[in-house]
Amino acid sequence: MNKLILITNPGSASRKYALYNGQELMASLHFEYENGSVICNIKDPDDGDKTIKTDFKDLSDTVSNLAKILKKEGYITKQHKLAAIVARLVAPTDYFATHHVVDDEFMKNLEIAKARAPLHTPVIANEITHFRKAFPDTKIIAISDSAFHSSKPDVMKYYPFDTDLADKVGIKRYGYHGLSVGSIVHIMEQENILPEKLIVAHLGSGSSISAVYKGTAIDTSMGYSPLEGLMMSTRSGSIDVTAALAIKNALGLDDEGLEKYLNKEAGLLGVSGFTDDMRTIIEKRDESHQRADFAYSLFIYRVQNLIGQMAASLGGVDAIVLTATIGERSKPIRQAIVEKLEYLGFKLDEDKNKSPKPIGKSANIATADSKPIYVIHTDETGEMIRHALEYID
Repeated sequence: MNKLILITNPGSASRKYALYNGQELMASLHFEYENGSVICNIKDPDDGDKTIKTDFKDLSDTVSNLAKILKKEGYITKQHKLAAIVARLVAPTDYFATHHVVDDEFMKNLEIAKARAPLHTPVIANEITHFRKAFPDTKIIAISDSAFHSSKPDVMKYYPFDTDLADKVGIKRYGYHGLSVGSIVHIMEQENILPEKLIVAHLGSGSSISAVYKGTAIDTSMGYSPLEGLMMSTRSGSIDVTAALAIKNALGLDDEGLEKYLNKEAGLLGVSGFTDDMRTIIEKRDESHQRADFAYSLFIYRVQNLIGQMAASLGGVDAIVLTATIGERSKPIRQAIVEKLEYLGFKLDEDKNKSPKPIGKSANIATADSKPIYVIHTDETGEMIRHALEYID
């Protein structure tokens, strides 16, 4: 039986979709503006790449025309019908800490979440709304990026204020990147290398550190929103609320302006003053660019600091995984992070770090006398599909 699943991943300036038959990728579609028009780039593992120029007036026209494109290109036929549309959801409250089949109740809760998290929720909320209109007979499944972390003990979930208030208004440390961490755990279970006490460092444009005990979430650095925790590409990470209010006053910002500043204008971009790309920061640092060097050093410090915090949450650590764009690709970042982790039993093999050699899906870049340091490619889409299949007949 064919189970065609369409994954949606909307951005502010593009729309990305991936069509799967079960867990097998059939095609990726990327819609973006080019010379004033919306074009569609299709990547097919079997047939190669193709570019289609559309007559869309706006990216918001994409969803209503998607079925037509998929049928014209032969992906959806009478024999191969779309079984489900799957969306990754980043939103606070206990309700969104679980996966949902989208219905009217879900949409009401999502409307409330849009007001609570105006930078993270509206784009996917609008996308789901458009899909409900364009595909009224197709099941839409919202996969929570927080669900993996819902097993955290209460002491790791609550902030230190009135817990009755926290329960009433849904202000807790929900955590995100759960799909990434869940993917890593799943891969390590398959390869029989999952330790009792694991730290997963998801280091990309968004970054987090998570503690996993026997495959179950214990703690994570992100909280009510993805802003808490590590310094990221454009996010400040954790900051004293009084300092945040001082920034608000100094720059004459309103609440929305402050949230935008801390999410979009801080982190690597704010500290370096010129880029949010770690590759560029490393290049400029090697050229003795002072602010680039400081942004690099501050990022490393924050990662090392939170790895120590997660080790404390676990009462020790048996292995570390470095994943996501920076964790998987940046040799100097991996080396710099591990340099101060010898107290936890970790030593980096420089040759293995320069050219990680995977055994299966994991590469151990530690020395022979060290605890394992794994580099593993995270598969968030695969994890979304794995969960979505549970909701498809």
